[in-house]
Parts: sequence; structure tokens; C-alpha cells
Amino acid sequence: MESLLVSTGIVALAEIGDKTQLLAFILAAKFRRPLPICLGILAATIANHAFAGAVGAWLTRMITPETLRWILGVSFLAMAGWTLIPDKFDEKDAKFARFGVFGTTLLAFFLAEMGDKTQVATVALAARYHAFYTVVAGTTLGMMIANVPAVLLGDRIAERMPVALVHRIAAGIFAVLGVATLMGVGEAFGF
Repeated sequence: MESLLVSTGIVALAEIGDKTQLLAFILAAKFRRPLPICLGILAATIANHAFAGAVGAWLTRMITPETLRWILGVSFLAMAGWTLIPDKFDEKDAKFARFGVFGTTLLAFFLAEMGDKTQVATVALAARYHAFYTVVAGTTLGMMIANVPAVLLGDRIAERMPVALVHRIAAGIFAVLGVATLMGVGEAFGF
């Protein structure tokens, strides 16, 4: 349950103000069809995060636990720093309109998530918790928690969201996970 809750919370917070959330705002304004946009986000996120979770699970089999602990600890600390850097949205991420609303959203989100901090976090969380399904479910749920309101409410919430504060909270959580991992805190609990 911890892997699900941590994965959900950390990705939901990290996604606030992220380029994919900005993409959700743009797609909502462009198409004004929330259901296919939300379904496209869901499908793209499941595909992307399942791949990332598989990489994380693979890492746990290929690297010794001690080495993995250091890699994950440093990765979480790097994610803390990366979360504090504002994303810039590139308009080319939204130029797939010929594929319809669902197809455009699916392609744009899948490509925008490649190498994004939430994908990297999914790799690290899957490796950290050794729980592929709950981590992928959690990170996917976190993406939906952050992006569905962006699609449904658009500009009404964009101006009221304290993005810098949310990013600092997410960075703090990543930093705590990094330090705890480096200190071997999870070993006492069998992680």
C-alpha cells in the first residue's frame, strides 16, 4: 500500500506545472472534448509508466542491492532538484491533430512523457519498492489526479494553483526518499 500511496502522491505533486499538465490545458482549449482527452492521457500514461516500471523492475534484478540503493538515493535527490526547475512547453508536442482528439492526446502525452521527471520517478519508485503493479497504478493515478482537473477546469484553476509551493513540496518528498534510501532506512522493513 505504501508504494501505491507514495507513487500517487509524489507524481501528482510533481506533475503540477509540468509540461504534460500544460499540454493538457492546451488540448482542452483546442478540442473542448474532455472525455477523449482524459482517456488519451490515461492510455499514454499506462503505456509510458508500464515501460518505466519494467525498467525499474529490471534494474533490481541486474544490479546488486547496495549499488541500487546508492543509484536510487542519488536519483531521488536529483529528482528533488529537477522538480524545482520549471518546465517549458514546446508547441510541437501538441501537433498531432490529424489523429483525432484521442489519438492526438495519446501521441502527444506519450512523447512528452519520454524522459520526463514522472517517467524517471516511475523507474526509481519501481526499483525502490519492488512493486511493479502498485507503482505503475500509483504513478498513473497521480498523473490523472493532476491532469484531469486541468482538462476539466482549464484556466479557472491554472491561475489559482501555487505551482512553486507544490514543486517545493514534491522536491521535499523526493529529497526525503533520497536521504532515507541512502541511509538504508527501508532495509529494516525488508525494502
